Amino acid sequence: MKYDYLIVGSGLFGSIFAYEANKAGKKCLVIEKRSHIGGNIYTENIEGIQVHKYGAHIFHTSNKEVWQYINQFAEFNRYTNSPVARYKDELYNMPFNMNTFNKLWGVITPSEAKAKIEEEKKEAGITEPKNLEEQAISLVGKTIYEKLVKGYTEKQWGKRATELPSFIIKRLPVRFIYDNNYFNDKYQGIPIGGYTRNNRKNARWNRSEIRL
Repeated sequence: MKYDYLIVGSGLFGSIFAYEANKAGKKCLVIEKRSHIGGNIYTENIEGIQVHKYGAHIFHTSNKEVWQYINQFAEFNRYTNSPVARYKDELYNMPFNMNTFNKLWGVITPSEAKAKIEEEKKEAGITEPKNLEEQAISLVGKTIYEKLVKGYTEKQWGKRATELPSFIIKRLPVRFIYDNNYFNDKYQGIPIGGYTRNNRKNARWNRSEIRL
């Protein structure tokens, strides 16, 4: 059989492209090296809990048309991602915002927080960062770096921050508002029942391909 499109990967892009192309009358062959659909957003039910196998994926957009489109495939909950970072026995809101800065320094206003960060940046005196540690300190100061960046980064990369190149961190999101929402988008959520709840019904995926 001849196909109009060969699509490699069954993640969001590959799946949606195949779906729309098929609606337009095109023949598609989707191939996938994994034994399941969904790419990195794949979820599986483990003892009644939807587990995101490759890390949590929250669908978020400010485009109403995109939100309405994706909701035709599944019902989404209204999930707000408000992570908390732990440094020793201290808990801090992420991303860095006024709640974080208040906990760190007791500051109340955005101007106080900005002044404190600028003070630490000036004390460091770093003009040309030579590694990730210096780059991070030059962006947010020593306190935020040591408590909220250093440990996580070194665990992620498996190296000391002083051994990592500076270009890894181009910027660090700093918000001078009292809002713990990780994303700024209007529409946010996770499909009720997971991204791939019907995966097991499609035995054809055992051959790592699907034909449309």
